[in-house]
Amino acid sequence: MTNNNLQHIAVIMDGNGRWAAKRGLPRNAGHKKGAEVVIETAKAVKELGVPYLTIYAFSTENWKRSKQEVDGLMNLLRQYLDSNFEELEKNDVRIRFIGERGMLDADIVNKMENLEKRTISNRSLVLQIALSYGSRQEIVNAVRRTAQKVKNGELAITDIDENEFSQMLYTAEVPDPDLLIRTSGEQRLSNYLLWQLAYTELFFTNTLWPDFNKEELKSIIENYKTRERRYGKA
Repeated sequence: MTNNNLQHIAVIMDGNGRWAAKRGLPRNAGHKKGAEVVIETAKAVKELGVPYLTIYAFSTENWKRSKQEVDGLMNLLRQYLDSNFEELEKNDVRIRFIGERGMLDADIVNKMENLEKRTISNRSLVLQIALSYGSRQEIVNAVRRTAQKVKNGELAITDIDENEFSQMLYTAEVPDPDLLIRTSGEQRLSNYLLWQLAYTELFFTNTLWPDFNKEELKSIIENYKTRERRYGKA
């Protein structure tokens, strides 16, 4: 199945904690199940012919959670970086990470960079994982990089436009999302891809992320196809 007008899906994975609480399990059990759904969703997106998927795995604000939960998430990330992405790697999926790497432990960053290098030539799907990511910080960093280029004489102020500025963002290599999906019933952007989502179609589902599956993804895509995207035109 090919969706010629659907190039990029962005996802806010929400509801892991509530999924675990409903079952009397610790929050990190929900995160573990949610991580499994990431792999299955990436496979489904690839099968459906959509070339880009960006998922919101951990925000800069998430560092404020309890040390126990954050430590559990980081250990789960280590596990997935060591082995659980192998299936995607073998299935021609390129994996990229966007976010504030300086806030992560050095061993995690090394694992991330190794995975990026190993998958750099894969072409069937680009999976971007927003990790330690905050959109406002991304935009501030882009402003700083732009200002530095002007200061160095590499860029004239009059040459700064939307396209030039977009190249300063973490997502410079990929098109803006066509569709944003947020699970668990919440209806907000939570500091996620604020620049990139300017004309993105939004879809909110009550499904908790660990219960999300390929059939619901296909249903959402069918809904997306019925929408008229005018980009401000009449």
